[in-house]
Amino acid sequence: MPKNTSIKSVLIIGSGPIVIGQACEFDYAGSQAAKSLREEGIEVTIINSNPATIMTDTVVADNIYLQPLEPESIVEILKKHKIDAVLPTMGGQTALNLCIQCDEMGIWEEHGVDIIGVDIAAIEITENREAFRELMLKIGVGMAPQKTAKSFLEGKEIAQEFGFPLCIRPSYTLGGSGAAILHEPKEFDNLLERGLHLSPIHEVMIDKALLGWKEYELELLRDANDNVVIICSIENFDPMGIHTGDSITVAPAMTLSDTTFQRMRDMAILMMRSIGNFAGGCNVQFAISPDEKEDIIAIEINPRVSRSSALASKATGYPIAKIAAKLAIGYHLTELNNQITKTTSALFEPTLDYVIVKIPRWNFNKFPGTDRKLGLQMKSVGEVMGIGRSFQEALQKACQSLEINRNGLGADGRELTNQDEILHSLEFASWNRLFHIYDAIKLGIPFKKIVEKTKIDIWFLKQIEDLIKLERRIEKFHLESIPKELMFEAKQKGYADRQVAHLLRCLESEVYTKRIEQGINRVYKLVDTCAGEFEAQTPYYYSTFEYENESVSSDKKKVIVLGSGPNRIGQGIEFDYSCVHGVLAAKECGYETIMINCNPETVSTDFDTADKLYFEPVFWEHVYDIIRHEKPVGVIVQLGGQTALKMAEKLERYGIKILGTSYEALDLAEDRGRFSKVLEENNIPFPKYGIVESAEQALELSDDLGFPLLVRPSYVLGGQKMKIVINKEELEHHVVDIINEMGNNQILLDHFIGGAIEAEADAICDGENVHIIGIMQHIEPAGIHSGDSYAVLPPYNLGDFVMQQIEDITVKIALALRTVGLMNIQFAIKDDKVYVIEANPRASRTVPFIAKAYNEPYVNYATKIMLGEKKLSDFNFNPRKEGYAIKIPVFSYEKFPDVKKELGPEMKSTGEAIRFIKNLKDPFFTKIYSERNMHLSK
Repeated sequence: MPKNTSIKSVLIIGSGPIVIGQACEFDYAGSQAAKSLREEGIEVTIINSNPATIMTDTVVADNIYLQPLEPESIVEILKKHKIDAVLPTMGGQTALNLCIQCDEMGIWEEHGVDIIGVDIAAIEITENREAFRELMLKIGVGMAPQKTAKSFLEGKEIAQEFGFPLCIRPSYTLGGSGAAILHEPKEFDNLLERGLHLSPIHEVMIDKALLGWKEYELELLRDANDNVVIICSIENFDPMGIHTGDSITVAPAMTLSDTTFQRMRDMAILMMRSIGNFAGGCNVQFAISPDEKEDIIAIEINPRVSRSSALASKATGYPIAKIAAKLAIGYHLTELNNQITKTTSALFEPTLDYVIVKIPRWNFNKFPGTDRKLGLQMKSVGEVMGIGRSFQEALQKACQSLEINRNGLGADGRELTNQDEILHSLEFASWNRLFHIYDAIKLGIPFKKIVEKTKIDIWFLKQIEDLIKLERRIEKFHLESIPKELMFEAKQKGYADRQVAHLLRCLESEVYTKRIEQGINRVYKLVDTCAGEFEAQTPYYYSTFEYENESVSSDKKKVIVLGSGPNRIGQGIEFDYSCVHGVLAAKECGYETIMINCNPETVSTDFDTADKLYFEPVFWEHVYDIIRHEKPVGVIVQLGGQTALKMAEKLERYGIKILGTSYEALDLAEDRGRFSKVLEENNIPFPKYGIVESAEQALELSDDLGFPLLVRPSYVLGGQKMKIVINKEELEHHVVDIINEMGNNQILLDHFIGGAIEAEADAICDGENVHIIGIMQHIEPAGIHSGDSYAVLPPYNLGDFVMQQIEDITVKIALALRTVGLMNIQFAIKDDKVYVIEANPRASRTVPFIAKAYNEPYVNYATKIMLGEKKLSDFNFNPRKEGYAIKIPVFSYEKFPDVKKELGPEMKSTGEAIRFIKNLKDPFFTKIYSERNMHLSK
């Protein structure tokens, strides 16, 4: 059946600000869906309150509404536009809940809007735990013993009936909010009460816990003709009991028999058909007994694009959200093309001749004192994906992508050797359990004990053991004597040159030179959805060590954009926004664009964003080999946050051109001593400061600077390990803490200006002229990280005298640093005097916010300046709109209930929203202004 021609305008509901459990994978889905619908000539309107994402940019949709995700906003849009249909399946639980609320209020019916891509009844069944259980039993799909409780008393009675261990899962929540496993009764009362409170319908499902069972996911698509395809099978490395968002996952499934896979496949299709008649995506989760029987039990089904859909799309090359959007408007799978081959049908199931490994990224260090144990409630803030020809290679590449100061899995001298600590870590999983499994095997702890503690399939453990055996063989040699075959095996199994160097007791550069001499070079393979059976048209690559290279380097002028790696607090989706705009701008200038990134959740790693995508770790060895292969005119580092900036020094050393602001200027801004001299030469005020490398130096310097002091390591983002100390005891403790966690990093001590107002300015400079794109004033005083502050654009009560100082200082610094591209400067203002806190000649977190507020593609302009294609005088900037934009920080404290909700110089927010007001009398502004100041005064 061709598309429904009556649908000419579609509203896509976004997922709102980034929170743990609902992150940028839904913005990726929404962006894909919008692109897909616009290809069909359909007008696309998007509502989302998140300014940091590319989804809310004018390049994505015809109409963008940066408004609160509330029924009132929907009604306002429907009055302005003739909307034919709403697509609520791309915005996670937030979008679905809003769609259901509007449906119950009769809004869709009143305005003649059809709901597409999902069946509301299907949502009700899957979210109503009792109804879902009854349906599954009716169709013969097994489930764990479970009952719903709507009251505290009911919950107690169920617990008495089932016995422990138990799972508590609140209904209608996301990311496992409130979910918990209880091994004994002592915590049951508190967690039951909390679960009932978190559920919007005051209901929890209590299950008999299936601890130790293996967990799997299937991603499905169905069209209106009831054709169903399984896009991807995903196996959880971790067993049941750890939220899938916090579990290491592998695709395709590694330890499943084909017979059981076929049974699971049939059950998934039966489940999808039984819950409702809808066309679109679906995610089904199963538990399988860890024995020869391989009994299958259904966990849940999500009749929408899920958190795993982005991962499955990147893993297979099959763009689930893009196809799901076309199915929602009536197309059948047989009428659509495979987006990778362009010649075969979309009615096919992808075949993988490689393995992907996803590893979550956590930020527990932002929440000291919190329970770091993993369980049913998701706690990770991002993820990475590694692609390799084997599980081992993909695992090593994923570990290299994490940016946690590890060179991969093992072979870096950071092993834990305390047996008791290792055994505790194996039993009580946290962010580092994978590394401690390696340590346990290396230490000789029996497999039986490791399996007993972790319940992880022994196949995975044997794979890690094989890596350790390889390391022991390598250690017997030196650089000069290592055989080519052994070096080749190490590289095929994913070992970085840095790891091999550790084993051979030499330098990384020496290993690199040695393997090149041996003819061991990285080659690139296509992600083609069909294991090479058909020719692929889309250049989406991963690296490995074989002999055939499938990536052909063209003679075109090229530019490489370095991505920002995994999302984390302080470096999130706003940097991916900048990378995407950088790619688009370079394309407009006629460059072949090449993206390097390892984050499966983002638009930058969509296979048709850049001309070429290398899904690789943003890790020196991988980046350098791509540069050698592609020979670009230069590399853009200032859009990908600290991840990309950390590459600048090596790029400079290896003679690779950095486009835009030079490495010298980037380093000058980070080197507080040299930067302060620049400020002094330009008569720019700044707080008294000093640089130390030990606690003794810090204590000595404090006598000169005086307390309070702002203590922070250099070369970090998001205020990592930044703290205000008020005496020598606190100073000594914190400096020792930084040295212990971050090694030889220089530590900066600034005299903290108490009671100051904080503001920041973003600007574009072409090396000769400066254009200030926005000045924001924080509602909180200095001392609260800018990412955690409410901020108002333009400032709400800075006088002309202060504003002139900010503008003058911004121009002076941008020119003094010879900035070419973007710059952000942060200020402290006291007694009408403006002090510079820091300057960053790169894209900042606030650029997308300002771009959305003023409807101007600033990153696009800055990129064209970096490329040398444009000057500031070539752009006509839009006149500033009246009114104010407010940046609203959003936190995920509910995931860390034992943490104090205190704000300080280290960033803790996971996302942000935007709110527009006409004047400062707006009730929203007066409310937050009074509330925030009241909170701070307490």
